[in-house]
Amino acid sequence: MLCFPRAWEAGFGAGPRLWAGPGRGRGPGPAGCERGEQGRHGIRSAGRWLVSAMAPRCWRWWYWTAWPRTRPPPAGCTLSVRQQFSTQEQMPQICVVGSGPAGFYTAQHLLKHHPRAHVDIFEKQLVPFGLVRFGVAPDHPEVKNVINTFTQTAHSDRCAFHGNVVVGRDVTVPELREAYHAVVLSYGAEDHQALGIPGEELPGVFSARAFVGWYNGLPENRELAPDLSCDTAVILGQGNVALDVARILLTPPEHLEKTDITEAALGVLRQSRVKTVWIVGRRGPLQVAFTIKELREMIQLPGTRPILDPADFLGLQDRIKEVPRPRKRLTELLLRTATEKPGAEEAARQASASRTWGLRFFRSPQQVLPSPDGRQVAGIRLAVTRLEGVGDTTRAVPTGDVEDLPCGLVLSSVGYKSRPIDHSVPFDPKLGVIPNMEGRVVDVPGLYCSGWVKRGPTGVIATTMTDSFLTGQMLLQDLKAGLLPSGPRPGYVAIEALLSSRGVRPVSFSDWEKLDAEEVSRGQGTGKPREKLLDPQEMLRLLGR
Repeated sequence: MLCFPRAWEAGFGAGPRLWAGPGRGRGPGPAGCERGEQGRHGIRSAGRWLVSAMAPRCWRWWYWTAWPRTRPPPAGCTLSVRQQFSTQEQMPQICVVGSGPAGFYTAQHLLKHHPRAHVDIFEKQLVPFGLVRFGVAPDHPEVKNVINTFTQTAHSDRCAFHGNVVVGRDVTVPELREAYHAVVLSYGAEDHQALGIPGEELPGVFSARAFVGWYNGLPENRELAPDLSCDTAVILGQGNVALDVARILLTPPEHLEKTDITEAALGVLRQSRVKTVWIVGRRGPLQVAFTIKELREMIQLPGTRPILDPADFLGLQDRIKEVPRPRKRLTELLLRTATEKPGAEEAARQASASRTWGLRFFRSPQQVLPSPDGRQVAGIRLAVTRLEGVGDTTRAVPTGDVEDLPCGLVLSSVGYKSRPIDHSVPFDPKLGVIPNMEGRVVDVPGLYCSGWVKRGPTGVIATTMTDSFLTGQMLLQDLKAGLLPSGPRPGYVAIEALLSSRGVRPVSFSDWEKLDAEEVSRGQGTGKPREKLLDPQEMLRLLGR
């Protein structure tokens, strides 16, 4: 966990470098850092930094563990890091595949910590930003502010964005490795975990990933058209994505009208007849994967009331005393919601609610039940479970009992999954990741990975930032140690010729900014921040292609 992600996010952007340690306001870096003199947090001596006793503990952990051989200065003190690289060194050409948070944070770190590096970012979509654009819920606009930082990186004269290029199809990874000194795979998790149960293919069963892509304007999901004419929806999984989906299903449409949700999705939600949403997990309250912020939003959601079974929380009060504080606070909120009588004002609010949502624990999906004509989902059969083991080894095992839960919509939110990108790249299909050591792809020198394809689909944007910075540091260590190809590499010049010969026409970041301006313009008429373009062909026509 990064100790102060906002400070790092600012410090790694283009433009003036800022220092913002824990509990401190943002401002210029420690005195003398740029000149290599004594600063508040250390003394530069013989090309190294000696960390003073005044340095923040989390700062020391970050640098001492991430850079075992060299210890660079704090954020803002970049000159000594850059001096590690010979002035005679050729300009390293680096390629990043994927323009989501992992891709942009990796590029950002490389550009900041190497004065001559050039980074090309390849993206299969015509537009950048990955899950920040297509995964973050429309009613969480503050999370999308990170796009401002990514835009600063893209505007660097040593960075270039190339959209509409599918690596593995339009150009291969070996071709990229020939053209660049290093290649970083940061293409995320483009698939979902299947349930693997009978009836999963029935109409009315969708992955949460596809549903999120539908209301967020992901081109491949624009035709999803979920039928929301039913009374009850079931979401399988108890993570933040599950709560996002439940919240969008139950939020009054007028509360979404000023967000960047697509107009097509908003039209369907206005006609929705869904009144009850069950969020099902195979384990118990102590094992939920969502965070307290998302839970609090659900509890306070206008026009809804929560349904939690107090029996699921028996004996929990004593068991939560020893759990870590974040988990303890989350469980205490669940416990209060399930067992305490609400105050008069809250009771009145819940009494007037027209919609409900509930958490069903100790239930594992066994079969999707069809309607009598077999053409639609009519319910889901759940195996009742109990827990075995303690701590991290706790697992759910079936008791032999089952129950049927009627519903007309099933959304599977049991996890995202990465895909192999190229036959030349090692891939672990069981874990859904590229085998790697600290971001270095196993047995493939010069090839790296960051983000979800490196560690699996876990964590939030700040987690991905930390992970991507570490991959960037490993790459720079290898570059300094002479482990990457020496001599010049052609970089994008060679790839551009290949793409042109194959009829592929990439789009640039300036092209994206034209599309961005069009989206913003379309949204202004209805008071939205933007109206997203959904059709790639329309995007290309707007660019004159």
